[in-house]
Amino acid sequence: MAFEFTNDNFQATAMDSDKLVLVDFWAEWCGPCRQISPIIEELANEYEGDVVIGKVNIDNNAEVSAQFRVRSIPTVLLLKNGEIVEKIVGARSKADYVAAIEKHQVAS
Repeated sequence: MAFEFTNDNFQATAMDSDKLVLVDFWAEWCGPCRQISPIIEELANEYEGDVVIGKVNIDNNAEVSAQFRVRSIPTVLLLKNGEIVEKIVGARSKADYVAAIEKHQVAS
């Protein structure tokens, strides 16, 4: 299951992680966000223990959303050592997210 990032836990669980982190910025009212939600859940299960995969509800966690200047959703960020290594805006296929994860895992 995808981790629920919040304003309170984001620093410790995403920015300070020694693993690759995938963060999905989403909202309940966003159709494309609902479209990729099952993909994010699948990825969380498939990469459990290897990649931290989670979601930020932008309506409930404005601080984190503002920190990364998220203006469109869904926005998916890949973070490594607290730095953005890839930003994907808009709904994409599972293969696109897998390719991004694999690219940055190899670069470890």
